[in-house]
Amino acid sequence: MGVLFDYFAAPDDADAAATIDRIGGPAKPGTAAPLPARRGLFRRSPKEVETVREGADYATVADTGIDPVVQGGTLEELLTGRPYEEIEQDPRWGHSLATRDGGERQVLTLTDGLVDALAQADADRLAAVAVPWSQTEEFWGVGDPEELTSVLRALSRLAREARSRNETVYCWVCV
Repeated sequence: MGVLFDYFAAPDDADAAATIDRIGGPAKPGTAAPLPARRGLFRRSPKEVETVREGADYATVADTGIDPVVQGGTLEELLTGRPYEEIEQDPRWGHSLATRDGGERQVLTLTDGLVDALAQADADRLAAVAVPWSQTEEFWGVGDPEELTSVLRALSRLAREARSRNETVYCWVCV
């Protein structure tokens, strides 16, 4: 079983939290998904439909494999020099805006420091940070710096776009 970490830009916490029930993540507008048919005693009952609130598409970097809490914290520490212990005290560090299915689906906040650092970092800075980040405990010391650089560039573009629209970046998590 894997975990999906989709990063997306939204105007505010309420809009971000509303993505929790989207089938397929924040990039896709709300849809209706048929639930399995239930059997009655003598016949099948009609399929019920789970309705999900419609909404806008959100700019998304999908299936990054990057945990926004621990790996995001070490990334912020490397990008900004802010001590990890201080990042942990930030009220937006991995704050859960919405949770479903006993925590198997969540929408989490990112710190403004991380979003700003990603928005301001150029390609050389991202590549330079990817090397020590790939060697951290969270990647078991064997992360691929080139692959991480690619993910960081996508997250940086997302953060720049978000800030240009006065938005912030969130993480939609699904186990």
